[in-house]
Amino acid sequence: MSPWGCRPSPTLCLCLSSRVVEIQSQMSERAVELLGLPEDRPCLLLDVGCGSGLSGDYISEEGHYWIGMDISPAMLDVAVEREVEGDLLLADVGHGIPFRPGMFDGCISISAVQWLCNADKKSHSPPKRLYRFFSTLYTALARGSRAVLQLYPENSEQLELITAQAMRAGFTGGMVVDYPNSAKAKKFFLCLFVGTSGTLPKVRASMRQ
Repeated sequence: MSPWGCRPSPTLCLCLSSRVVEIQSQMSERAVELLGLPEDRPCLLLDVGCGSGLSGDYISEEGHYWIGMDISPAMLDVAVEREVEGDLLLADVGHGIPFRPGMFDGCISISAVQWLCNADKKSHSPPKRLYRFFSTLYTALARGSRAVLQLYPENSEQLELITAQAMRAGFTGGMVVDYPNSAKAKKFFLCLFVGTSGTLPKVRASMRQ
């Protein structure tokens, strides 16, 4: 859960409350579920905005492999200290996903993609950075795979911008909104398909699901 451009100290990261860890774990579990991965083999996943590796822990527990990308050296230092099982890459995904075509069986991202909408430098253009991210992500994903990006949009315009750039890059799919009637529990997952026109998964309408 690292904002692009935010560089918290390792001490701060290590002091994350158990509640934050629990929420991160729940969202990671839901994101992996929405990927619809095959049950008969391990997969290689990309974790965008991997932070200290909390999402990666769940991926590893499920028997899959992962590579995490984050812009914050401090967050990645914590991941190294925690001895996560995935490989880590220091990078700004607004510059693109630097992996070979079709390398990944899926991609998840928890609370990171909305930060690409910020213009932290004069040279930053949110639409261009989003398109660069989505177009290179599309290439790095295997045909028939999915990307599931959990995000906290500031408003409907930001949500529309993110979705539009994803579709422009070649993805199909759309938004899955869990607990849409709850102000506190509502969660947005952008569920994207590569090379196919899949059916969006069902939303979770109540906390009992």
